[in-house]
Amino acid sequence: MEHLLRLANSIPHTLSVQILLAIVLFLGYYLFTKLVNGWIKRLSETKKVSAARSSFILRTFNIAFAFIFIAIFSITVGVGYGDLSLFFSSVFAVLGVALVAQWSMLSNITASFLIFFVFPYRVGDRIKVVDKDEDISGIIQDIRMFHVLIRHDNGNLITYPNSLMLQKSVIKLAPKKKPSTTTRLYTRIRKDS
Repeated sequence: MEHLLRLANSIPHTLSVQILLAIVLFLGYYLFTKLVNGWIKRLSETKKVSAARSSFILRTFNIAFAFIFIAIFSITVGVGYGDLSLFFSSVFAVLGVALVAQWSMLSNITASFLIFFVFPYRVGDRIKVVDKDEDISGIIQDIRMFHVLIRHDNGNLITYPNSLMLQKSVIKLAPKKKPSTTTRLYTRIRKDS
């Protein structure tokens, strides 16, 4: 016991505080990611989202949380704020130049996140995108990272960009009624006298 006390006293006070903060940060990061991942999984089950799309959303959020955690952890353990901000500004500058070159791709990915969380339509719903030039209506087959797949009533598959799906009015149509068939059953009754 005395050995542990001597060891604890030999550690500088700031280092022990940093170690304690690091442990608290690791626990907070672990609990926060478990909580958010569970929430996203429940939301994807409720919205009947494909497994690939759900894993993309989870992976993206986990990467973002990891970057935030690394930044907070680095500041906590004493990496200079100036060094850290220089690194992140360089990374964001390179990413910004790369993403501006592919602006439509970035807008579709951003729209994919918005569709995941706030889009009122699900896979299997009949919708109509209000477009004066084309008849874009049918059943939503899948919602992917860049586009929504819509099966038209004539059988054609429409690939519609996510960004346009958010920009245009979308009408939820009533399910198409199946034609009713009438079946008549004729029977003969024999009279045996």
